[in-house]
Amino acid sequence: MRNVLNPQMSLDSVDIGSIRLNPKSRDDIPQILRGLQHIYTEPALRARVFEILSQVVPYRTTGQGKADVNTGRPGMDQWRILVLGVLRLGLNADFDRIHELANEHVTLRQFLGHSDWTDRTEYNAQTLKDNLRLFTPELLEEINQAVVDAGHVLVKKKGQDPSLEARCDSFVVETHVHYPTDINLLWDAIRKTIEISAELCQAHGLSDWRQSAYNLRELKKLYRLAQKLKHSTSQDEVKRQEKEAAMRQAHRAYLDQAQLYLDRAKDTRRKLRHLVLAEVFLGELDEFMEHAKRQIDQIDRRVLQGQSIAHRRRSSPCSSPIRSGSARAKRAYQSSSGCACVSSKTSTGSS
Repeated sequence: MRNVLNPQMSLDSVDIGSIRLNPKSRDDIPQILRGLQHIYTEPALRARVFEILSQVVPYRTTGQGKADVNTGRPGMDQWRILVLGVLRLGLNADFDRIHELANEHVTLRQFLGHSDWTDRTEYNAQTLKDNLRLFTPELLEEINQAVVDAGHVLVKKKGQDPSLEARCDSFVVETHVHYPTDINLLWDAIRKTIEISAELCQAHGLSDWRQSAYNLRELKKLYRLAQKLKHSTSQDEVKRQEKEAAMRQAHRAYLDQAQLYLDRAKDTRRKLRHLVLAEVFLGELDEFMEHAKRQIDQIDRRVLQGQSIAHRRRSSPCSSPIRSGSARAKRAYQSSSGCACVSSKTSTGSS
């Protein structure tokens, strides 16, 4: 059973709209809370946001659809999930910090509906993890759009054309991008596969990847060995063949270990598919596993079988989607790459 917000206030609780925030504070938490307070005090915006929050419902333990919000034991109010979820994203904080703030930050606890001195409700760390994971990026995008629409209504001048005009400019931000090769793309894919699998196992009490850090170190040793070996330029045919054999052996060991971890990740994936909260996060795991499968096949064909693969059929980088450079950035930094960014401003002044 879940409510967006408990309508029954206790005698010593404070209405969210009347909570006083220090206007001189330069910390980021009061700024985030002030935005949430605006959502709560604007009836039209609050109704729209609460309508979106009503979708924050866990899946049934059987995996057959979402749970009924009108039955079962009480769950965390969806307003509290919004407050803690927005705070976590705004602060770029981990669950441990959110756990500390939810239990000890007085003003934040007032936003969560707790009083100052009589209500000593404490949040369990696993409870926060389980509930905040229901606050998906899709729901956040809907809430962001509702807030932007309300902002346009708020600042739009009387008699102004309702259509929006926008202007934008582009610039380049320097970033570190390693040159994509077959073996380092495979390393990226397996690394992310192991990290995601380990996080999901830890969250759901599985021990499949308790040695994930050790597994990554072992794989990286093989990756570095394969990376250092180059084709021989010697005029001696015997030396060239020995170097080629060593290079193929290093790549074979690297591929075998990567395939071993990929198979383990598939087994973990099968164990997690029936768990309620894992459903939301398995898509990203599937994506990196598909990248790894493709890279293993590509390295095997190109290095071990000696096939020539056309450039247009080769894969693109998987762990960092933004890999494009800029002519302006390349002139300034010949050995670095940049992320193209866009800054825009609408006719209402929002950017």
